[in-house]
Amino acid sequence: MLIFTPQALAFVAVPKTGTTAIEKALQPHADILFRKSQKHTSAQRFHRRIRPFVRATFDTSLESFAVLREPEDQIRSWYKYRCRDEIRDKPEYAGQLSFNDYVKALLSDSPPPCAQIGSQYRMLSGRGGRIIVDHLFAYERWDQLEAFLTDRFGHRINFEPHNVSPYVKADLSPELRSRLRAARPAEFDLHARLMAADGKLRPRQETKAV
Repeated sequence: MLIFTPQALAFVAVPKTGTTAIEKALQPHADILFRKSQKHTSAQRFHRRIRPFVRATFDTSLESFAVLREPEDQIRSWYKYRCRDEIRDKPEYAGQLSFNDYVKALLSDSPPPCAQIGSQYRMLSGRGGRIIVDHLFAYERWDQLEAFLTDRFGHRINFEPHNVSPYVKADLSPELRSRLRAARPAEFDLHARLMAADGKLRPRQETKAV
């Protein structure tokens, strides 16, 4: 998570959605930077703890933004990341599994360490499953995020690729794709709605309007 008080913004870093590239590009502008285990602070914790602290300390009311990736593709990115040779001797290593087997492990009642990856939807939602970030962008429409940040920072932000995973064959069978969609319907539906809205949504504003 990054906090920018002049822009009244907070970046909620959802894993495997280009977060390292965003962090590297925006880090020089950040007033507060969360690292290591706190890098991927959830939207709910931001709302409960961090936003009130910043409001009381800096007299700044923050808006939050985040990126959502097509769910199957985000899981595929996790799989490739955990197939890296440098973690071969760690419990998180997934190179012994095909992608089909990895998704089966993810969907099991007790996922092994390599398949414990959380959920994009849970990262972004609060009580009752409501999405509580102010601005949500599609990973597949990076141009929308760039335009938003250019407007808020007053100049173009240049991104460079980081944490690019090695090539690994990662095809998914139709049967497992159906099971995955059935297991995570809210996440797939949110991504579909985001793409239908040209790659950007204002979820908290929509909730208030209901």
